[in-house]
Amino acid sequence: MRGTAVPARRFLLVEHHGPWPFDALAAAGLDPDVRTYLQEATRASGARPLLIRRHGRLDPTGDRRWAVADVVTGRIRWGTWSRDHDLRAAGDALAEPSTDWSSEPVLLVCTHGNHDTCCAVRGRPVAEALTESHPELSWECSHVGGDRFAASVVVLPDGTYYGGLDASEAPDVVRQHLAGTVTPGRLRGSSMLPVVAQAVAAEVHDRHGPGGPRDIVTQSVESVGDGRWQVELACSGHLPARVLATVEAHRSPSARLTCRAAQETSALTYAVTDLQATPSASGSDAPAGS
Repeated sequence: MRGTAVPARRFLLVEHHGPWPFDALAAAGLDPDVRTYLQEATRASGARPLLIRRHGRLDPTGDRRWAVADVVTGRIRWGTWSRDHDLRAAGDALAEPSTDWSSEPVLLVCTHGNHDTCCAVRGRPVAEALTESHPELSWECSHVGGDRFAASVVVLPDGTYYGGLDASEAPDVVRQHLAGTVTPGRLRGSSMLPVVAQAVAAEVHDRHGPGGPRDIVTQSVESVGDGRWQVELACSGHLPARVLATVEAHRSPSARLTCRAAQETSALTYAVTDLQATPSASGSDAPAGS
């Protein structure tokens, strides 16, 4: 699963109770001019659009909600809409600075059965469990990528992806995350990191942590050819201050990767073949070269 979070600077969330198409912004009923405006705004801001709804498909009694989450700063802004034209405010927010936004967490569970049945079959029990444990924070959402890792949970605004969750473990993974510690065994990656850096970050959490969802940032990623990269990370908390690693890409054996797949295909995976860690100033980390 490591290195499979979709890199994105921002997310656009739109509460929508109609059918969910493959393309979130092609949702039935949206005014074409508003749709075009949102599509242009997401492209310009590097945002990923997602449709959201509360578990159980309950129709809203009042205005529907929208949100823009900035994973770089870990901030989020919410708004409401009743008419399509109101969503222009969401498009405008995609271009705004996030300095005065909230840090309120949001839990998204992919249940997009029209995209892949696995997401609905495995995602809805997780959505139900999280709605019971975290009712104000939890939403079902459209396709987040990586159907083969269903059930997938995305935590915003930090952009952390978890995969392979079931209803019994998802609430504990979320509680630990919200308390400031990731769960490496279910970690797919973070949207604020390039995919190869995500693989290294997961390895760092395994060997030296786990740390928090925002404790690792990318310093550099350099391709050295033949499907190999040199990655440098800076870390905080009780993780090493600096990490240098080599990552290699491999093709997995062909398999039927998702419920929807009509034939076997191969997926790209990432292996950390070397990792050198510089201890933090506290000296509490493992020695360099571990």
